[in-house]
Amino acid sequence: MMSRVPAPRDLPDDGALTPSHAPGAPGPDAAGPDASGPDVSGPDASGPDAYGTDGPRPAFDDVVEDLAPDAPRAPWSPRAVVLSISGVLTAALLLVMSAIPAPYAIQDPGPTVDTLGEVDGEPLIQVDGATTYPTDGELRLTTVSVSGGPGGAPVDALEVVRAWLSGGSAVVPVELVYPVGVSREERDELAAQEMTTSQENATAAALTELGYEVPAKLVVAGAVEGTGSDGVLLEGDVLVSAGGVDLITWTDLTAVLAATPPGTALPLQVLRDGEPTDVEVVTGDDGDGGSVLGVYIDPAFDFPVDVTIRIDEIGGPSAGTMFALGIVDLLTPGALTGGENVAGTGTITIDGEVGPIGGIRQKLAGAARDGATYFLAPVDNCAEVVGHVPAGLRVVPVASLAEATDTLTAIGAGDVGDLPACTAG
Repeated sequence: MMSRVPAPRDLPDDGALTPSHAPGAPGPDAAGPDASGPDVSGPDASGPDAYGTDGPRPAFDDVVEDLAPDAPRAPWSPRAVVLSISGVLTAALLLVMSAIPAPYAIQDPGPTVDTLGEVDGEPLIQVDGATTYPTDGELRLTTVSVSGGPGGAPVDALEVVRAWLSGGSAVVPVELVYPVGVSREERDELAAQEMTTSQENATAAALTELGYEVPAKLVVAGAVEGTGSDGVLLEGDVLVSAGGVDLITWTDLTAVLAATPPGTALPLQVLRDGEPTDVEVVTGDDGDGGSVLGVYIDPAFDFPVDVTIRIDEIGGPSAGTMFALGIVDLLTPGALTGGENVAGTGTITIDGEVGPIGGIRQKLAGAARDGATYFLAPVDNCAEVVGHVPAGLRVVPVASLAEATDTLTAIGAGDVGDLPACTAG
């Protein structure tokens, strides 16, 4: 089945409550045996007093009435006046705060979804064309719910204060969620495209991890300015070979580039407007001793197995890792999790690299809320994880789909003593 993946965009990720004592009511010290004392009641209260009697002393208000029955009551004390004015001003301030929109967005823990579960009675991940196996446990993708921003109900100052005081919410400038000039509709459309890309990447990565060959047409979506491909490779070119190696799959290209030293004049053959064309690109440095071409690739996959992922109202690329793990679990005998509730997050590339995401702390809170005991987090998010792990949740950092699969295998076998943990460094 041929399928197209939108070209990647360098835009941010994503990625989906006490009773009080009534004023004036008697408190615990107002009545009962412990409230009595020698000046209130009991035998010690009798004896000669101002009235010359030996009986119990009258209450203070009764004494005032007896001495000056027509005297006016004392006016309010200065303290009472100050307190009353302060109360009115506070109420007015709260009213104003609740009516003024704040230039912030609030990120809260969103819903989690089990990628091994069902949606409306149908499997969330359905595989046709290959043998699938029964599984157990849960693999939960995690989300962040966002309020505020253009096109939606703005948040007010009281909501911002509530989020600031909350341990599981975050307050961020609205521009970080909705870049200036980008409408809510445009952002939602981008998020939907990113979700489609994450599903395609997850399928390619999972099938490749399981040993399948995944043919792909490697279409150039654009060249990075200032690289060796700028002005050499054109939008719409289809990569046919590199360094004499035929490019049948995405991994064919990545293997050639990994073995090519940076700065190499790499010969390429492309189809340009349907015609074979030979070009040469001076490669860039990938940081690991290999090369990069400096182009955006929009691959069109021909999957050997038909994978359908059913999910609505969730956008962004951060579910990719959990989609890939769900596919691997379904196509692998036994339950990878051993019946455990495992949550996680992370983008996924075609070649199985797990990338960082936004809202990691909210996702941790959502996972703990929904019963997860383990959480797979991208290694690059570890600095945000340390010190913010909810009780009962163990976070394991992963950098690739292979590492994530190995982690699940260890969890399923109960062999978790050597699993890594996030550190602040």
